[in-house]
Amino acid sequence: MARKKISLIGAGMIGGSLAQLAAMKELGDVVLVDIAEGVPQGKSLDLLAARPVDGYDVNITGSNDYEATRNSDVIIVTAGLPRKPGMSRDDLVSTNTGIMKSIAEKVREFSPNAFVIVITNPLDAMVYVMQKVTGFPKNRVVGMAGVLDSARFRTFVAMELGISVEDITAMVLGGHGDDMVPIVRYCTVAGVPVSKFLSAEKIAAIVKRTQMAGGEVVNLLKTSAWVSPAAAAIEMAECFLKDKKRVLPCAALLEGEYGINGYYIGVPVVLGAGGVERIIELELTDEERGMLQASFARVKELVGLVKL
Repeated sequence: MARKKISLIGAGMIGGSLAQLAAMKELGDVVLVDIAEGVPQGKSLDLLAARPVDGYDVNITGSNDYEATRNSDVIIVTAGLPRKPGMSRDDLVSTNTGIMKSIAEKVREFSPNAFVIVITNPLDAMVYVMQKVTGFPKNRVVGMAGVLDSARFRTFVAMELGISVEDITAMVLGGHGDDMVPIVRYCTVAGVPVSKFLSAEKIAAIVKRTQMAGGEVVNLLKTSAWVSPAAAAIEMAECFLKDKKRVLPCAALLEGEYGINGYYIGVPVVLGAGGVERIIELELTDEERGMLQASFARVKELVGLVKL
């Protein structure tokens, strides 16, 4: 049986981490593509040499030509300008729209049946551009944000409680910005509501830190995070390739769900071989719904800046 093919557009820090994770999990053969000459080739050669030590046998190639991505099963897009200190995700809109548009045209040309995961910021606008330009059905174009934001929320709860991250579930909805919506009611510790373990003040501080977590990393590293975003996107790719039917928060195109129509925003979805197989509508309180609407207003504003 032929191996699956995973193409990574952008061979920067996230691209390299994606390639390593996809290879180590043996999800399929990996192709790294980047406009920077030598970078995808060098990273793929470096990763190839790790295979005997780490014990996996997939093929890893690097190229500056999209021809190498032909007939990909999964495409993960990270190409674009990363954030620098003092920049919001919004500052990236116009530059990254141009980049995303040209990538989307190549994706449509070379891999018309691919499942596409977008990581590039500002996420909710960039995944919108990808879907619009490719014309792919909504179930095959999705944005990675909620998995990462929820992982950060889970991390901070686990750190506070001294409890395994595996026993903490969380759901962060909305746009991938500082007004994302961690739904505290749905955060549990081994099935028990987190409110039974932490005070309202502690929870509020964790919610705030989750919302600002990307910026916290940028301020320390002077560039965007790369290990955790890569891990989150690979989890999504694995759900598709292995038909896992996991319930994960992802940026999906809504058509009336949550009262939103025609925009991408983070909601819980079932991810399987059909891509986004369904959207799960949670029962939200008035306050939660208000927060989601406020987050959506920002997404709408961002998408309004997109010139296609």
